[in-house]
Amino acid sequence: MKKIVKKRVHFVGIGGIGMSALARYYLAQNWAVSGSDLVSSPIIRDLAKVGIRAKIGHKMGNLPKNAHFIVFSGAVLRSNPEICAARRRGIPRKSYAEALGEITQEHETIAVTGAHGKSTTTSLLALSMIGAGLDPTVIVGTKLWEFGDSNFYFGKSSRLVIEADEYGGTFLHTSPTHAIVLNIDREHLDYYKSLARVKQAFLEFIANIRPHGVLAINKDDEIIWSLRRRILAISKRHDLILCWYSLRDSNAGRVRNVLRISGEHNVSNALAVYTFLRELGVRAKDILSPLSKFQGSWRRMEYKGKLKAISSKLNAEVYDDYAHHPTEIKATLQAFQEKFPKKKLVCVYQPHQAKRLRLLFQDFADAFVGADVTVLLPVYRVAGRDKVLPKYSSRALTEEIVNRHSKSRVVYLGSMKDFRKTIEEVISEIGSPTVLIMMGAGSIFEYTKKLL
Repeated sequence: MKKIVKKRVHFVGIGGIGMSALARYYLAQNWAVSGSDLVSSPIIRDLAKVGIRAKIGHKMGNLPKNAHFIVFSGAVLRSNPEICAARRRGIPRKSYAEALGEITQEHETIAVTGAHGKSTTTSLLALSMIGAGLDPTVIVGTKLWEFGDSNFYFGKSSRLVIEADEYGGTFLHTSPTHAIVLNIDREHLDYYKSLARVKQAFLEFIANIRPHGVLAINKDDEIIWSLRRRILAISKRHDLILCWYSLRDSNAGRVRNVLRISGEHNVSNALAVYTFLRELGVRAKDILSPLSKFQGSWRRMEYKGKLKAISSKLNAEVYDDYAHHPTEIKATLQAFQEKFPKKKLVCVYQPHQAKRLRLLFQDFADAFVGADVTVLLPVYRVAGRDKVLPKYSSRALTEEIVNRHSKSRVVYLGSMKDFRKTIEEVISEIGSPTVLIMMGAGSIFEYTKKLL
């Protein structure tokens, strides 16, 4: 890729997983990069290690005088003082979606999208392409140890692999050369309002794929399959190469036999990568070899260590997982059941965003049947996107689960001061050996550290 003449870009809300990856992209392109966020975080500390300094707190003085433009997170209000300062000074302002979209136009871009599994599939695709010598630049919504515990990789080719998020219509700003569509679900209804609008957004995304591009898409997903005639029409109109994949395909067995990560959902994710790359002409062995080496990514069934409990009799292995939607929770718990058939599963879940909990309340009430015990923490509220909804709280969810599944064992933990004590009591009651799953998209991983 051509190096850009050194300029300066400032990121407002740089601590997000997507924003931080984009900041690394500009740094790799020899831009001067700065940023700010409300609070410090491991991501911000990682950025500092590569020379990207982020101010904590938002104020006008954070904005560099010579900034060529700013990029702001979707979680940042337009009244943010740094955005206001840029507006007054005539500095161009771009949302994360707009900035990412512009980058996709400059590359041969492969976009991975879907309600669930984007990060894992993007990781599998990126590592397989690197292993096959295609060497793309990669922007992904998780950290990979293969990338030096980073969410970004700077490749030497003109190819770009991105995780294309549907929230806020972000993926509609992209202009992919090729795409993988994993699934469609009732997700981000705070933005889309209805499943019909979610479906329409995915169809618009498919229509954005450049002519003659490859589209690998999941035949097993009921919602996608219900749209097959419209997808086929778009594909014909844009002269796309349409590749359906399914767990019933003969190639699914080849993928399943080499894959180290658990769960049929991950077999499907890997099969999407295999199907796509085979269509691009990559040899089967050059795809299967990287797939066989993949051990997972940050907060996706990530093993963290053994519980350091007061009682030496407690035997529990601790895992972190990012699942925060009912479909993801069910699939992840099933994967843990497959991986540890003889162990008890304790799922400690922190609901992410009160609006999501309200809109999918009944689905959440049915999502934890795969756990022997579920411990519910207070709702994690997203800054700028959330407010208190007492009727749809973790306590209310606890009651609903018990009402719908009388044999389920559910504990509501309203105060975090009793966190360790409660976890140890739960594990002691059900007996060892136990797998403790710390689950959610909020701050729950910080509590994992306290347990370890």
